[in-house]
Amino acid sequence: MIPRYSRPDMVAIWSPETKFRIWYEIEAHACDAMADLGVIPRANADAVWKAKDVQFDVARIDEIEAVTKHDVIAFLTHLAEHVGSDEARFVHQGMTSSDVLDTCFNVQLVRAADILIADMELLLAALKRRAMEHKDTLRVGRSHGIHAEPTTMGLTFARFYAEMDRNMRRLKTAREEISTGAISGAVGTFANIDPAVEAHVCEKLGLTPEPISTQVIPRDRHAAFFAALGVVASSIENVATEVRHMQRTEVLEGAEFFSAGQKGSSAMPHKKNPVLTENLTGLARTIRMAVIPAMENVTLWHERDISHSSVERAIGPDTTITLDFALHRLTGVIDKMLIYPDNMLANMNKFSGLVMSQRVLLALTQAGVSREDSYKLVQRNAMKVWEHGADFKTELLGDDEVLAALSPAEIEEKFDLGYHTKHVDTIFARVFGD
Repeated sequence: MIPRYSRPDMVAIWSPETKFRIWYEIEAHACDAMADLGVIPRANADAVWKAKDVQFDVARIDEIEAVTKHDVIAFLTHLAEHVGSDEARFVHQGMTSSDVLDTCFNVQLVRAADILIADMELLLAALKRRAMEHKDTLRVGRSHGIHAEPTTMGLTFARFYAEMDRNMRRLKTAREEISTGAISGAVGTFANIDPAVEAHVCEKLGLTPEPISTQVIPRDRHAAFFAALGVVASSIENVATEVRHMQRTEVLEGAEFFSAGQKGSSAMPHKKNPVLTENLTGLARTIRMAVIPAMENVTLWHERDISHSSVERAIGPDTTITLDFALHRLTGVIDKMLIYPDNMLANMNKFSGLVMSQRVLLALTQAGVSREDSYKLVQRNAMKVWEHGADFKTELLGDDEVLAALSPAEIEEKFDLGYHTKHVDTIFARVFGD
């Protein structure tokens, strides 16, 4: 991923230096386990650890690979340059390249998941804080983009919190599912390497042994991992789209923070554009691009082919780096987001009283009027508000058929905004607990 959308801790996971360090640890721990089993001399296993503080030379490995056309062999050749050719002769014994590549890839994905989970914790904290802050801040709810009934800004933040809380569980499940390693040799039969070696390596790297692994770790695990990241990205876009709507000039119920010296447009100095959330919408699309290729990687020929390899070299770093950046950016947007309660009330009252139409409808039916007739009575008065700018309550109070069923006091009572917020505490208890 380009530096513009990258943060250093996540980028470091995918650096060649980190990759080769993990490869080295896999090989060294495998040698230890084989020495414990008496398969190779202990002196040779110990010699491999002479390279424990070596900074592997990426350029040198690339130089060797240019000749060998094989990345793992290039690394093993470079390792032997540090350990000694004779001392390193048992390195990789009974193993296949996928044992190293797949186990390393899963270590990287686990580390990436840990960062994403930490990111999500910060986002959840920001959403909860803003939800509590605006629990009772009234705004109009919208369906189809049209005014519906009153809600609160706190409930808006709370539903985003609940969605991201589900995503937190998805990330933790994805981390668990991807936390496997395989040191099972060619076609996964352990013919040339003892399963105890796999168990030892996995323990040292914080993984669990893959129950059955052909020559690769099954890619349904990776498909589930990247699918989870795609869902998180969609939720980021969901929040970002709401912020973008709120920042529209004719709405202006909320907005991204606009810092001193910030410019909104190269042509129009008055502009305050929702550039962060528009960016998040685009990044979400980029993250979701990985989902279908990850699912297509599940299907491999027989015990192994490498059609998945080039895909994962791209989507592993790009998707996790981008999601890390997006979660961090969204947390900043929520933390600093400007809220305009007066504009929320003004918008709700733009069509005076209209958002109370269902209360009047229900009151008429409870007073004995058929639902069909109740709907007609309410709608004909509502249309006067839409079409002529009338006041809904005033129209109802002047309608003899409505007054035949409801008293003026009963009509007046139906315009109490508190009616729509009486269960906010109940909803908050469900979302955040008691």
